[in-house]
Amino acid sequence: MPICQTATYQVQSYAVGRVKAAIEVFVDYVRANEPGTRLYSAWQDAEDPTKFVHLFIFEDEAAREAHGKSAEVAAFEAVYRPVLTAGPVVFKDYSMIASNI
Repeated sequence: MPICQTATYQVQSYAVGRVKAAIEVFVDYVRANEPGTRLYSAWQDAEDPTKFVHLFIFEDEAAREAHGKSAEVAAFEAVYRPVLTAGPVVFKDYSMIASNI
């Protein structure tokens, strides 16, 4: 059964461009190197560009663990963590009911 998860966070306004660039690099890595990550999508709040939501769908727990332990996750965290403003990243798990993917 796939694992569906979101991550939400907010960064300081001066860091938005740097975080967006890091997201693009990171998602490119995921696309090329994580076959067990069925979906990795990052969104920016249209009304408040300092807020981000990431949506993940992992094939299984092994895929989620591999993702979380990658050096690329640590590199991405090194970009956004120092500029978080509303507390830590909030991860939330979901159960998929239906999807078109």
